[in-house]
Amino acid sequence: MVHLRTMTTPTEAPVARPRLSRTTLLGIVGVIICAMIWGTTWYAITLQLGAVPNIASIVWRFGLASAVLFLGCLVFRQNLKLTKAQHLAALGQGAFAFSVSYSFTYAAEEHVASAIVAVTFASLTFINLVLFRLVARQKAAAASWGGALLGIAGVAVLSGGEVLGAGFDHRAAVGVGLALIATTASAFGNFFAWKGQQHGSQAIPSTAWAMAYGTGLLAIYGLAAGVEFSIAPTPAYIGSLLYLSLFGSVIAFGLYFTIARTIGYAMASYISALTPPIAMLVSVLFEGARFGWPALVGLLLVLSGQGLLIRAPKA
Repeated sequence: MVHLRTMTTPTEAPVARPRLSRTTLLGIVGVIICAMIWGTTWYAITLQLGAVPNIASIVWRFGLASAVLFLGCLVFRQNLKLTKAQHLAALGQGAFAFSVSYSFTYAAEEHVASAIVAVTFASLTFINLVLFRLVARQKAAAASWGGALLGIAGVAVLSGGEVLGAGFDHRAAVGVGLALIATTASAFGNFFAWKGQQHGSQAIPSTAWAMAYGTGLLAIYGLAAGVEFSIAPTPAYIGSLLYLSLFGSVIAFGLYFTIARTIGYAMASYISALTPPIAMLVSVLFEGARFGWPALVGLLLVLSGQGLLIRAPKA
């Protein structure tokens, strides 16, 4: 007699999707915070224009920010000692990222709406790719170059529309040119930050030193040029100074360089994708800016380029 055994099919357990790591989740939160802060700092800068010489405002901003970072390192017992190579990298980072770049950024915002300067900074990705390819011999995937070129096209459309809308006004053209110089200086600042990382420096201590170096260089230049280092005792100026120093510099730059070092520049590039729409909205609400179809097309190109960059494989 043959006994037939009932064949039972075991219940298949559902395949669980891998959870995002804690580091990735923290990185996403950091990116959102940075984008929200930097999307509003462009307008906060306009509250300082004219009240005090730009050089003085930048010195107060990064001088206060570096002091807070140094104090934070002491409180949390982070080593502030740097090697000679790390100090040189921090000096280069401070000179370009915090001194030259922001000097031209403040000057650019005297000529064009703050949102125009913010979107112009989207070309930073392309400049970074070229700089790191030429100097550091780093290769990038074709999709990365395509995304960067889309960003450049978006900046060209938006900036061209701004200049044409102003009737080829010299003021608008100068503003866009100053913003591009500021963006290029930021790229060199990123390169020196990377050099510091290669030499083993930590993100927060090296950023504190870089801000201190940038502040010192600007202060020396200001004294030589006869700049009056004053502070406007108005709520708008004091409030914007505290916001730019504590939020726009200490928190945002601290998060940015930490994100870039821990989970890579691909994740950090979300910041430049999210910042322009926020800056444009703030500019419309508080500066009375009006953007036509060239600005919208330019913004879409910038966002498309950033999306392609983020999804591009790392060569």
